[in-house]
Amino acid sequence: MSLNRRDFLKYGALASAASFMPIDLVSSSQNTNLCILHTNDTHSRIDPFPATDSKYPNMGGVLGRMAMIELMRKSEQNLLLFDAGDIFQGTPYFNYFKGEIEIKLMSEMKYDAATMGNHDFDAGLDGFEKQLKHARFPFITSNYLFKNTILEGRTVENEIFKKGQWKVGVFGLGIELDGLVQKIQFKETEYLDPVEVAQEQIKQLKRKGCNLIVCLSHLGYKYKNAKISDLLLAEKCPEINIIIGGHTHSFLENGHLIRHLDGKETLVVQTGWGGINLGKIIVEKKDNHIGFRSCESKEIRV
Repeated sequence: MSLNRRDFLKYGALASAASFMPIDLVSSSQNTNLCILHTNDTHSRIDPFPATDSKYPNMGGVLGRMAMIELMRKSEQNLLLFDAGDIFQGTPYFNYFKGEIEIKLMSEMKYDAATMGNHDFDAGLDGFEKQLKHARFPFITSNYLFKNTILEGRTVENEIFKKGQWKVGVFGLGIELDGLVQKIQFKETEYLDPVEVAQEQIKQLKRKGCNLIVCLSHLGYKYKNAKISDLLLAEKCPEINIIIGGHTHSFLENGHLIRHLDGKETLVVQTGWGGINLGKIIVEKKDNHIGFRSCESKEIRV
């Protein structure tokens, strides 16, 4: 089933005129800077939230996100688009299509990569594998070992993207599934320690000449206990430049910038949930120092 915009409208998506919240569309790249757009925890939110929603009336929706991404691509020469997981589950679209419409729409929007969240196992390994044929982008999972399962060899542990002067090494970390997901859904998937995996991935990507390290994380922003989170990961792995997070549905308007003792910085970002925000990071290099400018933009109101 080919899913273009005309097809999309058949499935009940927004068909009325839309007005966008203000966003800076002036090009920031000038052949040197890098623009990273990011989402997380969209949870099958294809349509905008209804007008009667108490928190997010008329916000979100794929058509708004798609239009905003297209505008960004026209103004940014060096652009990457990532998702940090929990693509599935949350609306009847998932109940009926089992993830097909979500993956097809992400392919239409030309996502560069995504990682898996715990809810992406809700249709089981077989259900997720069935939808991979619709993905024109890789799923990056570094600490889930799918040996002897149907997903063995179907995801990658890292990926490198070249944009202008940037050689961007990307790896992905998922949360512990045991206790969150039924065993029958993830079967023999082995969970590996996120910090140890991150340290190994950083070494591999640095050896391959990457000058920017990005982690797509579904670990969660922070916790009150010692559970591994994006903030703890950043402290333990200062070589990570950017952690694009998910799972905790945290709205981080300008991200959380961590400055390490050696002078390096790690930017932790997350865009809440439900496709309400499209995250935007501008990465720039001055005097051999990598700097970040982060903002979130409300996607759509109707």
